[in-house]
Amino acid sequence: MEFRIGSGFDVHALAEGESLWLGGIRIEHEKGTVAHSDGDVLIHALCDAMLGALALGDIGQHFPDTDSAYKNIDSKILLQRCCELIQNRGYQIINIDSTLCAQRPKLMGYIGEMRQCLARILSLSTDQVSVKATTTEHLGYVGREEGISAYATVLLKKIVY
Repeated sequence: MEFRIGSGFDVHALAEGESLWLGGIRIEHEKGTVAHSDGDVLIHALCDAMLGALALGDIGQHFPDTDSAYKNIDSKILLQRCCELIQNRGYQIINIDSTLCAQRPKLMGYIGEMRQCLARILSLSTDQVSVKATTTEHLGYVGREEGISAYATVLLKKIVY
């Protein structure tokens, strides 16, 4: 197939004393994600979208949280490895659309830096990487600031030589 589309979702609990990494950058906040890796929900959702587009399973199959090699790993490394997996199968990313769901902190001021970071890792231009943020209007676990989640969609195209 010439084009493939994938979607991804990730969620992590928030707790005081943990660090908060989103879109490859550290966000100063009193709470951070509870996770085996660095807990970057945006990158994890993007990895799942990339893997799903080619029916390669999910991030947990490739980088299991039962493997100590991935304890506290920088999710940017996982993203790079997922990119290599799709490239090795002859595909390239056309564009990414993603949404972060967090009541706090407000993320608008970090969006540009996240887009630049993701684009750099994936060898894309920033106009191929969309990152949006929303709250849940104080509803659910996100609204109660118990957790944070992210959705990602990616379009891949077969590389023609």
